Amino acid sequence: MGKLHDQMKEDLLLKAYSPHTQRAYLGCARHFARHYMRSPQEMGEQEVRDFLLHLLRDRNASPATQDMYVSALKFLYVVTLKRPEVVKDLSHPKRPKTLPVILSPEVVLRVFAAIRSVKYKAIIAAAYAAGLRISEVCSLSVSDIDSQRMRIHIRSGKGKKDRYVMLGESLLVLLRQYYQAVRPQGEYLFPGQKPQSHISTTAVSSVLRKVIRETSLAKKVSMHTFRHCFATHLMEAGTDIRILQVLLGHSSIRTTLRYTHITDRLVQKLVSPLDMIYPAP
Repeated sequence: MGKLHDQMKEDLLLKAYSPHTQRAYLGCARHFARHYMRSPQEMGEQEVRDFLLHLLRDRNASPATQDMYVSALKFLYVVTLKRPEVVKDLSHPKRPKTLPVILSPEVVLRVFAAIRSVKYKAIIAAAYAAGLRISEVCSLSVSDIDSQRMRIHIRSGKGKKDRYVMLGESLLVLLRQYYQAVRPQGEYLFPGQKPQSHISTTAVSSVLRKVIRETSLAKKVSMHTFRHCFATHLMEAGTDIRILQVLLGHSSIRTTLRYTHITDRLVQKLVSPLDMIYPAP
């Protein structure tokens, strides 16, 4: 794509898209151009439509992948190429409303017990203890941990929003054990191979996959699973939904409300209206 690639990259930077989204959108645009071996400038609505059909029919792309390509191509033609008419009729595919995997507190402890590295145990425990996204855990600075006020400062989370989350006693103990054992140098609490950069999300995910294999869990578990567990376990403990919304950094309460559908323990505590009027003998 040459100059067009550089122009789109600059547009993404100016719009303050996250590095992850920038890479994803640029990758989609490159794939689109390679598919036709032509510049997107030379193509229009029919080529975009045929390409998306190709992803669906020939590549069996998931709804999430289709959605990403639609977003990337809309950005390319609306923002970078200033040709909104090309994508004006594009719609995002309906994504299946699947419920996230939730681990019981006992299984969460079992996973933690299988993590031998004090560094990775601290990282994964932080995701569960404070409901953090993997990128938020990896990019924590030492100064973000406020042990005086028992809170963690999350900087530039999703949507470029800052927020505070609780710092529990157990997590603080783990973080202190990690810090004393590793003595990280530089700004980041969890540095990567170079002290001036934080650990990569890929490295954390790789370690977690290995741990899950060793624990022989049948469920598909990712770092985001621990964020889901954080929300579900707090809701089961009676935490108000709006407090949960703030802790998770959700812009809309509707995103948080999904957890009301997966709290098994709350469901088990409910009394059927039939039992209220016609108790079993």
